[in-house]
Amino acid sequence: MMTILDLSSLKKAISKLDEGLARYNLNIGDDQLRDGLIQRFEFTYELSHKMLKRYLEMSSPNPDEIDQMDFQNLIRTANEQGLLLSDWPIWRTYRDQRARTSHTYDQEVAEKVLTIIPQFLKEAQFLNSAISERIIEAK
Repeated sequence: MMTILDLSSLKKAISKLDEGLARYNLNIGDDQLRDGLIQRFEFTYELSHKMLKRYLEMSSPNPDEIDQMDFQNLIRTANEQGLLLSDWPIWRTYRDQRARTSHTYDQEVAEKVLTIIPQFLKEAQFLNSAISERIIEAK
């Protein structure tokens, strides 16, 4: 039997990202809403990565192997298991944009980060659902 993985923080982060995106889309000229949305993206990205890794470690016969994987192989493994909508090139884009979020004071950088948020939101929702379903099946 698999150890329980509490996905509530990821679920809440996804909900907040979704809410932030909806509010931003109503007033795309509001820099404060933009900056808040980007922060929600950062948080949701980090939690998605963390929960994905935890799930793979918990469900693997060799958790140390998962723990030693670089990010690229972690994404490839998750993709092979059907936990993600997108493969490594798309996740590399998310990762690159997450790395750029410390420069959101730069309008051009902020705009590039904003363009990937709707796609990333769908990815995070899919990941949360996929892991949730697997946990339920394992019970």
